[in-house]
Amino acid sequence: RTVEPLEYYRRFLKENCRPDGRELGEFRTTTVNIGKCSITTADGSALVKLGNTTVICGVKAELAAPAVDSANKGYIVPNVELPSLCAERFRSGPPGEEAQAASQFIADVIENSQMIVKEDLCIANGKLAWVLYCDIICLDYDGNLLDASVFALLAALKNVQLPLVTINEETGLSEVNLKQKNPLIIRKHPVATSFAIFDDTLLIVDPTAEEEDLATGTVTIVTDEDGKLCSVHKPGGSPLTGAKLQDCITRAITRHKEVKKLIDKVIKSITPE
Repeated sequence: RTVEPLEYYRRFLKENCRPDGRELGEFRTTTVNIGKCSITTADGSALVKLGNTTVICGVKAELAAPAVDSANKGYIVPNVELPSLCAERFRSGPPGEEAQAASQFIADVIENSQMIVKEDLCIANGKLAWVLYCDIICLDYDGNLLDASVFALLAALKNVQLPLVTINEETGLSEVNLKQKNPLIIRKHPVATSFAIFDDTLLIVDPTAEEEDLATGTVTIVTDEDGKLCSVHKPGGSPLTGAKLQDCITRAITRHKEVKKLIDKVIKSITPE
């Protein structure tokens, strides 16, 4: 495994399994923790574990003036952090290339899936809107950061409750009613499913960090609950045939149902009767 890691892996792949005992199309155990037990200071939070990969997401809501060119829209600001504590490969300091790429990917997923429509975040046209700061921090990195990040973001946003805000006609100042809170309007539920490509032809789902390093490419498919394709993220590597890509999309749609079921189950368990 140390001297010839790729040959070691190939021996398993020939038998349609992986060194950790999983089949090629099998995901690692997935758990999600939503709400106060994740981050007490956030307006919405979630902790997601995908095997050893652990990601926490906290959403902080603040009030701000809308931009001049989009007076009826709020803002969503995602940020992915890969601190040095999550894996030896990451260093302390400003965000590295991988963290920046992940942040951009999350921003694209939010935009393309329309999970949150920015108009819904507007309180008073041209005067006041919500800003949602979505901080996604990896606590333990063992591959497949994107799937865990999208899952944690969705679960945290489902947990957000925004207070009622009105603007006083006489003073022109905003008034916040903390006793009356409403859940965030989530229009779509995007879920990411990542694959590693081995030897240009073989696809395995939910790759570990070791599998990502040995793979000849990766691809991430994002779908919503209607089975619509929201995003395909393929940062170089081996090309995929149309048939292989279609296979990935089909598997992503199945995975979406499993993740959605898990989120619904956890939310139901923390919602008071």
